[in-house]
Amino acid sequence: MKTSDFDYDLPESSIAQTPAEPRDSSRLLVLNRKMGELEHRVFREITSYLRPGDLLVLNQTRVIPARIFARKPTGGRVELLLLRRVDALTWEALAGGKGLTNGKTLTVEDGPRVEIIETLEGSRRRVRFETPIEPFFSKVGHVPLPPYIHTELKDPERYQTVYAHEPGSAAAPTAGLHFTSRLLNELQAAGVNLAYATLHVGLDTFAPVTEDDPAQHIIHSEWCELPQATADAINTARAVGGRVIAVGTTSVRTLESAARATVDRGQSTVGSSTVHRPPSTVAPFVGPTSLFILPGYEFKLVDAIITNFHLPKSTLLMLVSAFAGRELILDTYNSAIRAGYRLFSFGDAMLIL
Repeated sequence: MKTSDFDYDLPESSIAQTPAEPRDSSRLLVLNRKMGELEHRVFREITSYLRPGDLLVLNQTRVIPARIFARKPTGGRVELLLLRRVDALTWEALAGGKGLTNGKTLTVEDGPRVEIIETLEGSRRRVRFETPIEPFFSKVGHVPLPPYIHTELKDPERYQTVYAHEPGSAAAPTAGLHFTSRLLNELQAAGVNLAYATLHVGLDTFAPVTEDDPAQHIIHSEWCELPQATADAINTARAVGGRVIAVGTTSVRTLESAARATVDRGQSTVGSSTVHRPPSTVAPFVGPTSLFILPGYEFKLVDAIITNFHLPKSTLLMLVSAFAGRELILDTYNSAIRAGYRLFSFGDAMLIL
């Protein structure tokens, strides 16, 4: 298996620059991975493919306005892109500018001072603010759109899901952008259940794999949580024959990380009692995950995936290839491009059954 095996021809005109309006009017390509069949629908018609007892697991992370600008003592402008909160004052960030060495103090425009306290790989820095930066976000922060989007986003809420709740992401879980509150209500009225997980997305989600052998790629960890209520909902759905449907690759990673942790533990402690869990159940999970899903991975929880189209040679393309088969996914992508589908964050969706 080579990284080049996950490449495809990408016309620049296929990259969506603006979101569909309304959200659920985007196109939906339905892939039956067992039959190898495709159907072309509109996203709001996803109700036709979901059954009573199915469980949608949605990532409720919220994108923070993590792109901020600061000034050097000399007046030079610096861009900071906050990636991960370490503690109340400390963040890991991408820093754009020269001379950003340890000990350098900057002043956020209309905000607090910030010090470079550690140089990490490349343009990554660990920075410490003199006061928490979050209260300043509304004044100094900008939503960090993916690098392939060049059109200004007039409404920042269009880069948030309608159920975004837990701030912490540098990028949106874009499969969820297609849902409206009305569509979610219709699904629940039809007997489809909803449950929520959290995975805070980092910008490494857009990074291509540069190693010839993808197994040599080091994927950066991301913080995630599968709460007790969601674990209970999953176990109930599986017990009654419902499908667990991950909304986005971030939900896939959270679900499969929880499943792997459950298997590794083999048991969990509730109060003073030790509960031995059979293989068919999953336990709550919280913490960092560096799970890298490549073809050959055996999925433990996920029965279907709602996802957008992903960049060539990316870890996300490898994930969906692991789920549906590399050749089938690449054939499907080529069919989608010929059919005029819009790709990536603001693009159309796939339902992989």
